[in-house]
Amino acid sequence: MVHPGMVERGSAHVREKRRRRRAEILHGALRAFREKGFHATTLDDIALHVGVRKTALYHYFPDKQSILHECHREASAELARIVRGARTFPSAREQLRYVVREHVRVMTETLEGSPLAFEVTAFSPERQRELMAARDTYERAVRRIIARGIRRGEFKRIDPKVAVFIVLGAINWIARWYRPEGALHAAELGKQYADHLVGGLERR
Repeated sequence: MVHPGMVERGSAHVREKRRRRRAEILHGALRAFREKGFHATTLDDIALHVGVRKTALYHYFPDKQSILHECHREASAELARIVRGARTFPSAREQLRYVVREHVRVMTETLEGSPLAFEVTAFSPERQRELMAARDTYERAVRRIIARGIRRGEFKRIDPKVAVFIVLGAINWIARWYRPEGALHAAELGKQYADHLVGGLERR
């Protein structure tokens, strides 16, 4: 007779194994997308990076677009967590520095420098709307932090909308030049970005 606890542990083991494999596929895809770009990357390229046969990918994702979509979804979820984490800091200056540092970490570690931010048009209109809605929600949250800093006298009297475009545009551009194997590490890069971007907004 199989004990229920054994089935539970077995199921948990299977779920964890699937979770790890999915993560491996996403990381392999990110490396392939960074090297060749989304459109030039094939499922064979992704399978090669993961170290599996292409047919193994179909147990987790039906096609290349679904893999890209999951990468976007994970990045969007992480940005949402960053916004929640920023609320624990007392000042707008500290909140924005935290957001910038963590967003840089997402670009360099979570997305491994892959230019996914520029691949939204690869999706169906429905998926584009979903991802754009998540992006807009994040953008509004960062804009509110900047607007709060202006009201409190922490930041210069500038247009919060323009300021958030400058901040997020600079961070997103990391995907155009960053290489994980390079000399710049995520933590130091995040600090430098926060120093320059938040420092430029601060009221002297």
